[in-house]
Amino acid sequence: MTQDEPALAGVAAAPGLGDPESINTSMRSPAQRSRTFAGILVNTGLANITTSYLWFALTFWVYLETRNVIATGVIGGAYMLLIALSSISFGTFVDRNRKLAVMRFAAGFTLVMFAVSGVMFLITPTTSLLDLTQPWFWIFAVIILVGGVVENMRNVALSTIVTILIEPDRRPNANGLVGMVQGLAFLVTSVLSGLSVGLLGMGWTVVVAVVLTGLAFAHLLTLRMPEEVRAAATDAHGAFDLRGSLAAVLAVAGLFALILFSTFNNFIGGVYMALMDPYGLEMFPVELWGTVFAVGATGFLVAGALIGKFGLGSNPLRTLLIAVILMGFLGAVFTVREWPWLFILGIWLYMLLIPFVEAAEQTVIQQVVPLPRQGRVFGLAMAFESAAAPITAFLIAPIAQFWIIPYARSTEGAAQLAPLLGEGMSRGIALIFLVAGIIVIVAALLAFLTPVYRRVSASYAQAAAEARETADSLAVDE
Repeated sequence: MTQDEPALAGVAAAPGLGDPESINTSMRSPAQRSRTFAGILVNTGLANITTSYLWFALTFWVYLETRNVIATGVIGGAYMLLIALSSISFGTFVDRNRKLAVMRFAAGFTLVMFAVSGVMFLITPTTSLLDLTQPWFWIFAVIILVGGVVENMRNVALSTIVTILIEPDRRPNANGLVGMVQGLAFLVTSVLSGLSVGLLGMGWTVVVAVVLTGLAFAHLLTLRMPEEVRAAATDAHGAFDLRGSLAAVLAVAGLFALILFSTFNNFIGGVYMALMDPYGLEMFPVELWGTVFAVGATGFLVAGALIGKFGLGSNPLRTLLIAVILMGFLGAVFTVREWPWLFILGIWLYMLLIPFVEAAEQTVIQQVVPLPRQGRVFGLAMAFESAAAPITAFLIAPIAQFWIIPYARSTEGAAQLAPLLGEGMSRGIALIFLVAGIIVIVAALLAFLTPVYRRVSASYAQAAAEARETADSLAVDE
């Protein structure tokens, strides 16, 4: 027991919570708590569907109207940058407040922002809204992005709710279900967004988003989590506790390095964020591209079901690195030829691996970090990892637009790339994907050889053993 984990003082709290006086898990059985978690998870899934639906639609709409990959890159980069700038504040807010109240606040704020975007779309002429040299499109996009970014506060809170409601040995499985719900959001929204933009237009798309957000908010008001007696006692200070976030991460040997590795992985993710939609929209019409992305997103569902059933193994960090190596290989080869079946299969397999990476990182943090600090740790991790993708997106979008794509489409460039990447309109993007995938593979292989890998693995194994001992002793006492 550490100094951050006071004695149980007669309260039956789940092991590793760190502040048992704020959490009373004896009020209901594990099965009852699991049902509450399922309700919160379904609600979060509906919120994620809404945010992704409007986010995808905005990206599709602006590319189809402008055919400008810089615009899509800036939108994607701005979204991730806003998440990075706000995540530490999100984590501090989560640590200082009851988790269900945080989710309600985020849902209400997103509802207001989406409604404002609808009003702006209604009163602004379409020609002005689509003129990228004027401020109106960027204001419209920022309103939607801010609403979507604040909705991500729910994901920080959800990770801590897993710690509160789910028994330690079942948390990897619960994190897998979280990944499955996120995959369902991608599956549904990629189809709906493409069809919505293609058939209804952007205006009605915003209306649908507002209605779905309102339904999610209303449902969230009906949920209860009595185990959370009060907000966990925390040493968080101010609204942006960077010092406390860093202290919480550095308190666990190797945890900061784990976050840095995930950050590096997201550098490569920025390449896909900036160029995946332009590549797909060159190959498929917008209505079909949404369906293609939905087929790929079923990989999330399969992965979530597998993790929910079998967990992540005895060492989630090892599982994470193996998944990253496979992701790098897929990213390198799924566009080596402009073949629709290869592209679709590559997307499906890539998305099959994403939940393993995310669930593994979440499981390690939930096991080794006390609850009163988990919000800031998850927030700091989100800040670092989210900041990486926009940096890459901002860099790669103009490089692709002005240099690599024109080179690949030139007579000389096409001839030089043909033996390796074949022929087609998108060979420049394929070249970028190939190089990015190779970099990921090398980085993950090197990570296996580092002392940090051994330290984090040992910390997780020790914390898991202590959690099992505590759970066994509580079972005997009861």
